[in-house]
Amino acid sequence: MHYLQTHRGIEVPQIVDFNLAETLDCGQCFRWDPLPDGSFRGVAFGQQLHVYIDRDTLVLDGADRESFERYWRGYFDLDFDYGAVRAQLSAQSETMAKAAQYAPGIHLLKQDPWEALCSFIISQNNNISRIKGIISRLCQCFGDPIAGGGYSFPGPERLCGLTPEDLQPLRCGFRAAYVLSAAQKVSGGEVDLSAIGVMELDKAREQLMSIKGVGPKVAECALLYGMHRLDAFPMDVWMKRAMSTLFPDKKPEEFGPYAGVAQQYLFHYSRMHPELFA
Repeated sequence: MHYLQTHRGIEVPQIVDFNLAETLDCGQCFRWDPLPDGSFRGVAFGQQLHVYIDRDTLVLDGADRESFERYWRGYFDLDFDYGAVRAQLSAQSETMAKAAQYAPGIHLLKQDPWEALCSFIISQNNNISRIKGIISRLCQCFGDPIAGGGYSFPGPERLCGLTPEDLQPLRCGFRAAYVLSAAQKVSGGEVDLSAIGVMELDKAREQLMSIKGVGPKVAECALLYGMHRLDAFPMDVWMKRAMSTLFPDKKPEEFGPYAGVAQQYLFHYSRMHPELFA
């Protein structure tokens, strides 16, 4: 990949198949905020970033070569050929082709596994605005200040010794006990996120669901969004409705090794076309 260090930061010219709004505001992450000019500001891996697309150039404002290679290149999944996967999925059916072509700019972020797990535990029975608020308060209360403003996401070691009462300022309700259970099991080595990231998928699901409050949907989200397991396929209300309406006789695994990419296309397409389910 060709990129430049300029006065604006890192610039990646001739960027294709990448839409920031479709990627950062679709419910797979919760620490990015859209700005009035169409850019986004957010935090990942303890780094703050301002990012935007200027014509066909992706601009990572303030980033340098080291931070780009260490964090952002992988985080935004810039080396993956989404065009080839989209063509492969589109060949499966006309309906899948419509969904894939509707939002071709979605990338699956390579997030920190712990942050993704914790975030989707918090996401249960919640809306995106409230999820963002809880996570913001979690970081302010227990994260570390970072350069340029904002706070890092607190690791499991920081949270494992806390009590539900300690988490009351977050206003996360019943989810507090689940967050603490996850922190205790991950920090204690009972749940090894690195190992889960490479183990057989059913076994990985089983390991994650040993955590109190982690059911099939949260486990699948942690696998897809935190461990980049592209064969994972989260099923929420929208996806259950989409599958029963658009693919009533199809199982998620039948989409193949890129089922998770198919899920993102179908999720966005379904949300934007409610008339399909009227």
